[in-house]
Amino acid sequence: MSANPKTVKRGYIRPLDLKHGKVEMAHGGGGRAMAQLIDELFQLAFDNPWLRQANDQALLTRPEGRIVMATDSHVVAPLFFRGGDIGSLSVHGTINDVATSGARPLWLSAGFILEEGFPLADLKRIVDSMAAAAKAAGVPIVTGDTKVVERGKGDGVFINTTGVGVVPDGIEISGDRARPGDRILVSGFLGDHGVAIMSLRENLSFSTSIQSDSAALHELIAAMIAAAPGIHCLRDPTRGGLAATLNEIARQSGVGMTIREDDIPVREEVDAACELLGLDPLYVANEGKVVAVCPPESAERLLAAMRAHPLGQDAAIIGEVVADEHAFVQMQTSFGGRRNVDWISGEQLPRIC
Repeated sequence: MSANPKTVKRGYIRPLDLKHGKVEMAHGGGGRAMAQLIDELFQLAFDNPWLRQANDQALLTRPEGRIVMATDSHVVAPLFFRGGDIGSLSVHGTINDVATSGARPLWLSAGFILEEGFPLADLKRIVDSMAAAAKAAGVPIVTGDTKVVERGKGDGVFINTTGVGVVPDGIEISGDRARPGDRILVSGFLGDHGVAIMSLRENLSFSTSIQSDSAALHELIAAMIAAAPGIHCLRDPTRGGLAATLNEIARQSGVGMTIREDDIPVREEVDAACELLGLDPLYVANEGKVVAVCPPESAERLLAAMRAHPLGQDAAIIGEVVADEHAFVQMQTSFGGRRNVDWISGEQLPRIC
């Protein structure tokens, strides 16, 4: 890559060595090296009118509606995995956090904590992945920050992304709105992301390669809301998986939930991998799935809308909300029994997102 005009004007003669170079402490020091990293890597990848303002903030036009903001820090290990990497994951994860409020995501910020010695080639790969994910989603990265920590004080790269969106009038989606009789839906197969990460850590191979489901869900969610505007709750089941998500909603709403094991979509290879690894698919993280709670009269209409979208074609109704002052989540098992689906104890899969 040749140096861009801004870089040459500032007195830099040699461009960044994005093939063999390493992150240096100077890249986070606020001087010329940091300016060069921003100009030749981040600015080129994320280029948009807001970022070109080159200020310490982005000046944005105030949208109509209620503002939603979400922030998420990403520490996944390994950084690259089947179906994605920490870059695309950081974009998808925050877009989904904004979208599950019923909002249209508008803008993202990105904060990088880099470890001294991290290969610039890997950083470029991550940044390019973020740029592609943001472009595909139509949600630009409009401002950011970069810090560098000493060698051994980090783990390559950590990324924080913050998203801003707007909720249209008339949309009221929140974790405290589930009511007895509501139906519970999921948009597809569970556990893909967590098993994809864990299989790499354990150097496991399966007859069918399991890929992360990392994806931006805002267009699917928009289609869901258009079909069933009375949706009560939306949540993406990331850390802690479906089990944690349902327990969160049950506690917020003061209700119980009953789900059916036979109706919960889990791939055979994911189920087999979980058995091998000693995991429960209900607790395994997802990065491209959404859980919906809606009134019973709109459940079939919502299911049809989900299945009509590529990211929801394997959607299913998996249970219902029940009256329960203890806010228990229970599952009807394949064998006809019933068991509690409680909060996870400890961390089943650390560094998963």
